[in-house]
Amino acid sequence: MSPPPDSPPKPPSAPLAERILRHHTRLLLPLMATLFLLAAAYTVLGVGMDMSALEMTAMAKMRDMPSARAAGDWSAAYWVLVFLMWWVMMVAMMLPSVAPTVLLHAALHQHRHQQNHSAKTAPQAGAFLGGYLLAWGGFSAIATGLQWGLEATGLVSPSMMILIDTRAGAVVLILAGLYQFTPLKTACLRHCRSPADFLTRRGRLGAFGAFVMGGEHGAICLGCCWALMALLFAGGIMNLWWICALLTLVVAEKHLSRGELFARGVGAGLVVWGLWQLISVG
Repeated sequence: MSPPPDSPPKPPSAPLAERILRHHTRLLLPLMATLFLLAAAYTVLGVGMDMSALEMTAMAKMRDMPSARAAGDWSAAYWVLVFLMWWVMMVAMMLPSVAPTVLLHAALHQHRHQQNHSAKTAPQAGAFLGGYLLAWGGFSAIATGLQWGLEATGLVSPSMMILIDTRAGAVVLILAGLYQFTPLKTACLRHCRSPADFLTRRGRLGAFGAFVMGGEHGAICLGCCWALMALLFAGGIMNLWWICALLTLVVAEKHLSRGELFARGVGAGLVVWGLWQLISVG
């Protein structure tokens, strides 16, 4: 007897799942890798910014470096450029951790339709990824406004230098560390580490349904990682060392076998570092 129409689809059996995932890996993984490389290149080159990320990283300790702009003096065009800088940077940082979920979504969609035509699945995967990245676009809009506010109050320089070795930077470290222990962080991290239940039970039809699912998954992922991304305000916006370190942390806590314990360890380290900074700056 066939299951009721409204019952959640079952995940594909292991051998079938392996075949489907191998097929989609050959198609989707190169496309996502290309998107990652483009986003990384955009970030490193600092398109539209006063300096490239390489130059900003090399001068990371120079908080008072001269700038052609007055603090907080942003034109409409510069607002757009800063937003794009944040959003593209988030794309580069989050794609490595979400790629397995995109592949799993594609495999489950293919299994539901019992067809092996990638042309019918690729748009679904693209819509899912688009919804996911749109959620991080929302974060980027908030981060852009926050950057403007911090720059206008003098906490971040017009050249986007760091807060480390300041009381404000210490507070950011401590708050980000404490967030790692909150129930919201734990719940969101568990979802990100094991998205199969969400994908099977909350599945929606069509490209728009996939887009909505991607947005929901992105919102949960945002709940997991926003505090880590906020550390860019402490370590230097577009500081490549911090970008690489945070990317590694996000991938590790989502994919290591004991990722939740790792996340708490990171939180404890951030709190200790922040307290040490508070003592050091007096």
